[in-house]
Amino acid sequence: MNNTHILWADDEIELLKPHILFLKNKGYEVDEVTSGIDAIDACNNKPYDIIFLDENMPGITGLETLSRIKAIKPDLPIVMITKSEEEHIMEDAIGSKIADYLIKPVNSNQILLSIKKILDNKRLVSEKTAQGYQQEFRQIGMELNDDLNFESWVNLYKKLVYWELNLASSNDTGMDEILLMQKSEANRAWTKFIKNNYIQFLKKPNEQTPVMSQTVVRKKVLPELKSEVPVFLIMLDNFRFDQWRVIQSQLNDYFRTVLEDTYLTILPTTTHYARNAFFSGMMPGEIAKLYPDLWVDEEENEGKNLYEEELLGTQLNRLGYKEKFSYTKITNLDSGKRLVDDINNLFNNKFNVIVYNFVDMLSHARTEMNVMKELAEDEAAYRSITASWFEHSPLFEALKKIAAKGAKVIITTDHGSIRVHDAVKIIGDRSTSTNLRYKQGKNLSYQENELFTIKDPADAFLPKVNVSSRYVFATENNFMAYPNNYNYHVNLYSNSFQHGGVSLEEMIVPFIVLSAKEN
Repeated sequence: MNNTHILWADDEIELLKPHILFLKNKGYEVDEVTSGIDAIDACNNKPYDIIFLDENMPGITGLETLSRIKAIKPDLPIVMITKSEEEHIMEDAIGSKIADYLIKPVNSNQILLSIKKILDNKRLVSEKTAQGYQQEFRQIGMELNDDLNFESWVNLYKKLVYWELNLASSNDTGMDEILLMQKSEANRAWTKFIKNNYIQFLKKPNEQTPVMSQTVVRKKVLPELKSEVPVFLIMLDNFRFDQWRVIQSQLNDYFRTVLEDTYLTILPTTTHYARNAFFSGMMPGEIAKLYPDLWVDEEENEGKNLYEEELLGTQLNRLGYKEKFSYTKITNLDSGKRLVDDINNLFNNKFNVIVYNFVDMLSHARTEMNVMKELAEDEAAYRSITASWFEHSPLFEALKKIAAKGAKVIITTDHGSIRVHDAVKIIGDRSTSTNLRYKQGKNLSYQENELFTIKDPADAFLPKVNVSSRYVFATENNFMAYPNNYNYHVNLYSNSFQHGGVSLEEMIVPFIVLSAKEN
């Protein structure tokens, strides 16, 4: 017996005896009633797993019965069965959140399929997903041993994200653990790729060099500005590819995804370096030399991203773009609400840039607030928070208004983040930068094999504060801690989301182009 209890309500129940016998032979327990009132009474007196409900019964109709049962048992799956194919009946039933809809005459296999689709769906999907990943696991493992170029790495990373999202929804914890191990293996291989190629990408770019932070506007944004409709570039700070995938479904009613692409962020993967490179079209060391008034060194107390609008203006001017553009930075809920109110005015510009910092604040709060630690204890929870925030955010309201006016939208970011686990020890003087995923300083002591080192900042077009300055980067899911307060840092930061270092999650980030759907 499978202990599944079914209620079947139909005024012609005698004609359905063969179907009911079929279900009983399959191990289902089936109760029979002949009216809507009897169905409601039965639901009040006994728990059921699923109801088959005839639409056309004497007394109260099937739709009214459906409504009254949903009022007392909102989560109870109900399958509506009717002779009528009238569209408004189907729409009313679907609007009342039925689980399935069958047209008479039905056959036994249809009924069984409906039951399995409703009651066994999660189990069947979970099993199928696990089997699919088991097959893909071997393929991904073999790819990790290949000499991959950046495009191949993007495809592999997208595969990992795909399976991560599917396994998370299937609740197959065994496969989840295997995927985490494979992601770690992928990040080890990615670290080798970056060590072997990163400086080459910067110093000797060629056709195989990926689009990077300093070339995104020129190579990806500028071609989109040839559009006849206004273009809105939304930069969601600290936004990963998996987070894009979870908000994409919320945008599908308003936009078509024209392009789902990625680019490679520069190191360090932080707002100070990567975003300034994005808007200026130059590497940080070049900004510091050519525009010293628009670059703020790390040891200074001044904000590190105060001149993004000016840097963007200089780049657009160099690229020959003469149209008027706007720049808006959203740092709190009130400024987000003002953006919604001001959207219509922004349509006076051909190009509008909106930097939205909330996702970055969300991730950093992860280490500061116990509530956030509980809510975002892993990637699945982090994605869930992102989706929930976006659904109720002023940004979503602004995007709906943008869609209504038929504009084009680019969604991207300056860098991603990774959930860190293990600490590696480092020693530095007081002038050493404080970020957990990278350090910049002149007297750094650490194990060479544990970090990625850029000994000469000029090789990576980074500012050189002192003659002996160097940059070191945490790799995989590690973070840096000082020996004198090592245990404190481990307890505080382990299992938190950080950025600044070398990982797939931080460095391969989304670049999405959306077009508004026709109203």
